[in-house]
Formats: sequence, structure tokens, C-alpha cells
Amino acid sequence: MPPLYALVAYIHDGLGQFVEDLRAEVHPAHAHLAAHVSILPPRPMIGSEPQALEMLRRRCSMVEPFDIEFGEVESFIPTTPTVFIRVAHKGYRMRELHDALNTENLEFAEPLVYMPHLTIAKLASMERAREVFDLSVERWHNFKGPRRTRIDTVTFVRGRDCQWTDIEELSLAAVPR
Repeated sequence: MPPLYALVAYIHDGLGQFVEDLRAEVHPAHAHLAAHVSILPPRPMIGSEPQALEMLRRRCSMVEPFDIEFGEVESFIPTTPTVFIRVAHKGYRMRELHDALNTENLEFAEPLVYMPHLTIAKLASMERAREVFDLSVERWHNFKGPRRTRIDTVTFVRGRDCQWTDIEELSLAAVPR
């Protein structure tokens, strides 16, 4: 079966560490996954990796870096047993980036509407997701670090399920006008 591809923005600051620590506690099997916001959720690719990278480099070079701010803990229950932190401020910038990059070799008709978020955990059952949701709300309420982060790089990844490999990190850099 061919691999899937995605584009993510890793969250390496204290907020990312908070999510990674919480994930390790509530879903140890996924503790190896780095905190990230998906820009292009997993999808098959048409054509080759070099073609996709050329498109991503070209388009990312025309996007100014921006800040996003995270809001409340939410879940996708009952659609999927996923608990996450919603992007509350500048989420529209993430949607614009998604729309600009969901093209050419990486174009994909996604089964769900794109909503930028930082996944805490995707669990095996709705019951477990409800438990993790309650704990996550409490922990997030007590989190004292910044809830804002800068999106200035994105990473093209290849994989499947919970095994992903970074292909290339791309800088967002505004083209002089």
C-alpha cells in the first residue's frame, strides 16, 4: 500500500511540550508523536515527491509567517474519539494556507471539513475520549504558559497511521513586494 503524505507545523515551544507530556500520560502508544497542527491532513499523492516539494517550496515562499493562538479543549466526539485544542485566533490563516497548498500533486477531497487544531490524542473508544477530554480540560485550565505560537516553518511528511518520517522542512517567507 502506498504511503500517505501530510504537511504539518510542529509546535516546539512550551505549549508543544505540554501536549506531548499530556499525550504520553493519556495515550502512551502515541507518545512518540511530536505536537503539531496539520495543514494538509494525510492524503495520497499524485505524481512524485520532488514535484510535490517543488510546489510546496514555491507556494510557501509566498506566505508570510504568522502567529496563531489556541483556544479551548474540544473533541470530535461522536465523529471520532479525538481530543484536541482548537486554534482560536488566526485559524483563518491556517485555512488559507491549507487551501493554497491543497493543489497539484497534493490535491485531495478530504472527507471532513478542515479545522485547524492541535491533537492531544486520538483514542480507541468514545468512552476513553470522554475521560481524556475531562482531564485535558482540567490540565489546559492550569497551563500557565503562552497559548500563542509562531508558524514560520512547515514540514512535509510521509507515513501511515502513527509512523511518520520528515521529508523536508520549508520556511514561510514573504516575497518582497
